[in-house]
Amino acid sequence: MSLNRPTWRIVKRAPFICTECQTWLRSTSQKQQLRQITQVHLRKIKTAEAEWKDRAKDIADGRAKSMLEKLEERGLVNQVVGNRDELEKVLVERRVGVYCGVDPTAASLHIGHMVPFMALGWMYIHGYASTFLLGGFTSSIGDPTDRLTARPGQQRDERRNNMMNMFEQLKRLSVRIEKYAERRGYSREWAWRRGVLNNNEWWAKVTVKDFMKILGSVTRVGPMLGRDSVKNRLTKGDGMSFAELSYPLIQAWDWWHLYQTGTQIQIGGADQFGNILAGAEAVKGIVATNTAFQMKHEADMQGFQTTSDPMGFTVPLLTTSSGEKFGKSAGNAIWIDKQLTSSFDLYQFFLRSADEDVERYLKMLTFMPMGEIKAVMEEHFQDASKRTAQHRLAFEFVELAHGLADAEAARDQHKQAFSKTLSLQEVREQMQSEVRTLSQDRRPPALHPSINKHAAPLDMDSTHNINIKLPRSLVEQQPLPRVLWSAGLVASRSEGQRLINNKGVYIGGRISQDGQPIPMTDQVSYVAVKDSKWSWYAPLIVDGLIVLRVGKWKKKFIQIVSDEEYEASGETCPGWKDETETAADPQVMADLAGEETHRKLGKQNAATKEQRRRDQASLRSGGFGVVLDAQLRKD
Repeated sequence: MSLNRPTWRIVKRAPFICTECQTWLRSTSQKQQLRQITQVHLRKIKTAEAEWKDRAKDIADGRAKSMLEKLEERGLVNQVVGNRDELEKVLVERRVGVYCGVDPTAASLHIGHMVPFMALGWMYIHGYASTFLLGGFTSSIGDPTDRLTARPGQQRDERRNNMMNMFEQLKRLSVRIEKYAERRGYSREWAWRRGVLNNNEWWAKVTVKDFMKILGSVTRVGPMLGRDSVKNRLTKGDGMSFAELSYPLIQAWDWWHLYQTGTQIQIGGADQFGNILAGAEAVKGIVATNTAFQMKHEADMQGFQTTSDPMGFTVPLLTTSSGEKFGKSAGNAIWIDKQLTSSFDLYQFFLRSADEDVERYLKMLTFMPMGEIKAVMEEHFQDASKRTAQHRLAFEFVELAHGLADAEAARDQHKQAFSKTLSLQEVREQMQSEVRTLSQDRRPPALHPSINKHAAPLDMDSTHNINIKLPRSLVEQQPLPRVLWSAGLVASRSEGQRLINNKGVYIGGRISQDGQPIPMTDQVSYVAVKDSKWSWYAPLIVDGLIVLRVGKWKKKFIQIVSDEEYEASGETCPGWKDETETAADPQVMADLAGEETHRKLGKQNAATKEQRRRDQASLRSGGFGVVLDAQLRKD
């Protein structure tokens, strides 16, 4: 026997594990439990699960309505992505996660955004984990849906400021929804979960390789090019960039990121149906090719007989009964931020709602029970002139958006401003009360910088005050359009003059028997302004108080003070010290010069058109030689 004979032994082969599973196993083995799960926590989980099962049984037995039925009853469901019955079954049996997103293309949310967020709020107070998602990254691309041109680009600083402002606004909104719900009888439960996220958080870590491998490989180009928004842009618009074409995929990746932590439902506006559908298909495609996630997901779904596919629904657009939309694109956005729309102005906006719209708004924009809404509408139609339903809607929405204290203040301010028995003494007392409050609590009010670019920075409660002060130099010996402009009732002096010419401006006073304007008695009354001169309205100033109204709703109670007192108060307004600043501002001077040039060109164009008309008349009458000779002299 040879000593060099090799010795054989059988080595057991290790089982084959694919790359994805290896990555998943490494990540799970490296995770450490950060805190101990106590028995108290486990008991809370069991209690929450038992309560959810009891609720599902009540719904199955017909003793309670499902979440989807409640949303449909309030007009908050437009289209369902997926099967409607499957969605209802999912919402009944499982405490799934749900999210709604918004791109910060402006500095504030507007009332149109509130409809999908109200649906999200309803689901939150019924126990579904809710995520308010800010599209910090997607806003840099721009949603091409229903647009024939690309969205205007934003400067980096503007986009960052919008993102910061709206992120804080979403945080405040999520808190106010909970507080508002508590005042409507919904007590917070341990299982309630909400969060505010910015998709910049994960997009800062996503590589092109990961994006193309995970999502790009399961996405087909045909359906992307077949979307109506893409075809319209390619055939009727100015074309579409690759970034815009990829917008639904970017949004789909957000859903995939949230889906991995249990967020199965997405809510969006009516125009987002295509994006939600594309996102759902993309997430299903990723799941089908991700073995590691399938293993974990199957374990989580044990015991449930519902689908785990991503689903969603859209809410209807907020419109009037005539079909008018509200939003930034429509040009009539009513902002939620108090710096852009004061609580008083927001209250006034909903107070002007038509009788045909108010019940629908109460269902969509408040947490009032359906029975209470029905009772309010019955009371309203007993005497529609009292606008009972509109007052309730205005108060409820301002409470939701700005808080209870602001809603009460806006209601009291409206009563004070529009009372038929309002006296001058009550106006003065109200102004004195505000002066004391300002001296104790905050800085003096000023008009919003959008009206006056020279105004000082404002706090959140300082805009659109109905009681204001103006320096004597901006009122005495000044035409009334300038006073209207300084008071913030009009955007320009020319607009003020147009309103006066159209009998749209009113001043506190009354008409004597001989037809002349005379001062008010102690009760506030109004007369239409017939002359903008100081000599006409000066007699109507009562003890330094002038009352102005534009249209039916915009009012100002103006106390005239000395320039020294106004300067010391730190307040500002359009026209205050503008003369010297305007003269020193080259941009303003350039604008004025441009306006003058435009005016001269307009006159020249008019003269040219008139000369052409005469030449054509001469030509028709046989004066061809005269026309030709004139043209030769001109050349």
